[in-house]
Amino acid sequence: MEADKWGRRIRAYRKLKGFTQEGLAKEIGISISLLGEVERGSREPSPQLIEQISSALKVSVEELNPNSND
Repeated sequence: MEADKWGRRIRAYRKLKGFTQEGLAKEIGISISLLGEVERGSREPSPQLIEQISSALKVSVEELNPNSND
């Protein structure tokens, strides 16, 4: 499932950058529950949300993309 892959990548980068779910959610202006759903893979992030997350974490969208070749 694509949403699950995005969620794992977002969670890994969030932790690597020292953010809590609450901190990242506040930074990008979304609810903690929405971020949790994305990280668990029960909701696929929109392109706009991916952009917001990558900007807040200071990583490129390509780095977050589960289909990119690391």
